[in-house]
Amino acid sequence: MKPFAAITGPTHNAPSTPGDMLFHIRAERADFCFELEKLLLTTLGDAVRVVDEVSGFRYFDARDLLGFVDGTANPAGRDIPTSALVGDEDGDFAGGSYVVVQKYLHDLAAWNAVDTAKQEAIIGRTKVDNIEIDDDAAPRKSHKSLATIVDADGTEHDILRDNMPFGSPGRGEYGTYFIGYSRHLWVVESMLQRMFVGEPAGAYDRLLDFSTAHTGTTFFAPSRATMAKLAQEPS
Repeated sequence: MKPFAAITGPTHNAPSTPGDMLFHIRAERADFCFELEKLLLTTLGDAVRVVDEVSGFRYFDARDLLGFVDGTANPAGRDIPTSALVGDEDGDFAGGSYVVVQKYLHDLAAWNAVDTAKQEAIIGRTKVDNIEIDDDAAPRKSHKSLATIVDADGTEHDILRDNMPFGSPGRGEYGTYFIGYSRHLWVVESMLQRMFVGEPAGAYDRLLDFSTAHTGTTFFAPSRATMAKLAQEPS
């Protein structure tokens, strides 16, 4: 386990921001989320200080505020544990997951000034029907291609994304809260390096021209078995 490594790219940066605990609260009803958060903070009291709080929501058919379907490449079914949970290669932490979070704010005015064809080339998928675009011959890789990690043996490594849009039209705030669960931390780190530094170097993710990272923190979500062991240790 190590802190989120800040990334300095040729044009855009990924900052590293502090944080000791992450509570990722999900429910079909916002009042359930509110109630659990209230109970958690009441129980923890002065032992914690909230440094960042984001309330996300589902936007139409799982789209982000840029108008594209998000999380299309997520693993499903039996592939989820393989991608998101630590395996026998690290027995002490098996069943847990590395979690990387980032808060991105979008310049929607600038994004909406770009025609749909260019938006699709940047994202790597069609906007209306969410069809993957083959950009192997394109001069610049799309966000989809840069976020795809393949190791030296040709094996593709997925992560489980649970991104959520958030925002306030009254404040002119529109964003995406990136939440990535991974079996291997290096997979997320490689993805972010490719996005911010570029592949090849300098050919960064053009989505970053419209989306700015304001936070970046790494956590580890232990398995229930590990949590039970920790609870038995003397304080």
